[in-house]
Amino acid sequence: MTTVTTPQADLVTPDAVESVPAGPSAAKGHSYLRRLVARPGVWFSAGWVLLVLVCSFGASILAPHDPLAQDLGNSFALPSGEYLLGTDSLGRDILSRLMHGGSISILGSATTVVTALVIGVPLGLIAGYRAGWLDAVISRLAELLMALPTIIILLAVVAVYGREFTISMTAFGIIVSASFIRLVRATTAAVRNELYVDAAKVSGLGGFRIVVRHVLPNVTAPLLILSSVTLGTALLVQSGLGFLGLGPQQPAPNWGAGIAEAALNINVDPWLMVPTGMVLILTVLSFNFLGDALRDAAPTTKGNAATGKPFARLRLPGAARSSDVTTSATGSAPLLDVRDLVVSFPVEGGMQPVVDGVSFDVRKGETIGLVGESGCGKTVTALSIPGLTPGEGHIVSGQVLFDGVDLARVSDKELSGYRGTRIGYIAQEPMVSLDPAFTIGYQLCEPIRYHAKMNRTQARERALELLGLVGIPNPENVFRSYPHQLSGGMAQRAGIAIALSGEPELLIADEPTTALDVTVQAEILDLLRSLQERLGMALILVTHDLGVVADICDRAVVMYAGQVVEQAPVEELFEQPRHPYTRGLLRSTPALEGTEGTLPTIEGTVPVPRDWPHGCRFASRCALVVPECTTQPVPLVALDAFGRQSRCIRIDSLEEVEHEYSSRAV
Repeated sequence: MTTVTTPQADLVTPDAVESVPAGPSAAKGHSYLRRLVARPGVWFSAGWVLLVLVCSFGASILAPHDPLAQDLGNSFALPSGEYLLGTDSLGRDILSRLMHGGSISILGSATTVVTALVIGVPLGLIAGYRAGWLDAVISRLAELLMALPTIIILLAVVAVYGREFTISMTAFGIIVSASFIRLVRATTAAVRNELYVDAAKVSGLGGFRIVVRHVLPNVTAPLLILSSVTLGTALLVQSGLGFLGLGPQQPAPNWGAGIAEAALNINVDPWLMVPTGMVLILTVLSFNFLGDALRDAAPTTKGNAATGKPFARLRLPGAARSSDVTTSATGSAPLLDVRDLVVSFPVEGGMQPVVDGVSFDVRKGETIGLVGESGCGKTVTALSIPGLTPGEGHIVSGQVLFDGVDLARVSDKELSGYRGTRIGYIAQEPMVSLDPAFTIGYQLCEPIRYHAKMNRTQARERALELLGLVGIPNPENVFRSYPHQLSGGMAQRAGIAIALSGEPELLIADEPTTALDVTVQAEILDLLRSLQERLGMALILVTHDLGVVADICDRAVVMYAGQVVEQAPVEELFEQPRHPYTRGLLRSTPALEGTEGTLPTIEGTVPVPRDWPHGCRFASRCALVVPECTTQPVPLVALDAFGRQSRCIRIDSLEEVEHEYSSRAV
């Protein structure tokens, strides 16, 4: 198959690139602390909690009296120099009993929170990230726990296992873990569809590492507030058990027992309710306020709506290694051979194809452009190659042969071995594909250490080398910076460096210049061309810009409504398009030597998959349409022995009706 190769340029290192403010990692922690302490009331809440903790766990040293010592002559005494908070009905010092009882109450509440975290966080992460049947089972488990009558369960636990707070509060932690499961699941499901998570997948990182490094940090903020609320709730529940006499046996001090005694003697000494009640109220409020403050001060990321796919993709049956290896016109086997690819999404009543029978190949060192309007299936096709089909879509038939191995039929573990090391991916929007919670250096070193098994020092040196390779003039500053500190062009260069960290043989670039201004677009295209020449990798460029195709691609694959409608070397495609849709795209592309008048456009829009016609899918917008175009599907026809293809029954009429294109839109 003949191709047209555009002239290659040397590696681009632009003289003028976007400035990058230096941002050491420590600055993020300092900024977080500044935001935290700036919130009103934080000092009081933190001080009160610290005071309670010190007094409770240091009660044996700090308490002024023995909590069990009785002084019947001073029963119901008001606060005085000897008894700072007064005495109870038996003359025991209230302050000392509060201090000694505080450790029991706080440890019991902490037991509840730890139990809920240990159960809820892992199950919520699994349900939200894996989805599918695991999500259904875990969600039903959470619903079952929430349906349990808490008080009855706690009373039963006390009746069976005794009054030990540790056991009863562990049981309470198991019950409230349902709230943690639901929260973590919802947050994880929202985060898992972010582009930086997809970028981590395509880097070849395993599911566990992605969850711990990229998903869990985004769950931390909502967990803080729920944990603080649960801590206060557990404190109240434990005090309630003590109030009912279901806590430690008297005369052992605990806050619930103190409230019970105060309620019993409310008519004799109303003051008795004040010390214990105020300590309990202030402690609960302080826990809640600190949770709010920690959440609001924490840097957060914004997730998409969680309607995405399960991590476990559907694997097609059959052997992964194909014995049917095709060769190109040059006699070499293609690096990538996509055959009759069909990708479908679930809809009411069944599955709806969005990519329908797409076939093309890519040779080593070749650049292929996937071209078409939005909604033609370009991105879904490209993402299906490394197994990152968006949403709940999946490959239902066809083959994705990479070096003779069908990626649609390998296991998730085998596929992860191709991501990052053999197949790299550059996302359309660099700011979204980079995790805002980590520095560029961290995100670059992570796949390097994972794939190349380097230590921290070696990974750092390699990361700086890659940042220099992609034309960043000050790699040290960018290495220490967070994504929000970079301009769009600089972030895209960093994303390219991450994609190159595993030295891939095939690089998929999903409209890498769309979100950038014109001058930066040219720099990124020159960079990709230079990198390809230097590293010898193949490149799939997803774009709607024919100017980009002419600038960098060897061959073009034109897609419309989920199908390939034309495939040709770029030079031949521009000189003599063999499909009306391709001709329409070329005519609607602005040119510097443009003629006067209105720029021609293609009337109408790309039909959505559910509205695809039975015959030619471009017929409703085509000026050459005849009745035969709409009666039956139009096959993709080979026009020569070198890979030129077209899906049109009126190919021979294109030249004859050129005058029609001069007077009307396609």
